[in-house]
Amino acid sequence: MNASHCEICGKGPRFGYLVSHAHNLSKHKQYPNVHRIRVSVKGAPRFMRVCTRCLRSGKVVKAVS
Repeated sequence: MNASHCEICGKGPRFGYLVSHAHNLSKHKQYPNVHRIRVSVKGAPRFMRVCTRCLRSGKVVKAVS
């Protein structure tokens, strides 16, 4: 996975169009809100890229420093 993907849920960029009032279309990409945080995985700290929805819902546990 690259930097714009969540390592927990796999959420990545979404594609679409920006539509003007005159219905002119231009390509557009929306990125998820992904942060690089220290996470406790099997008792050991590890850096992961996690979206804020996974952080908020408690799918990951932050490592204690």
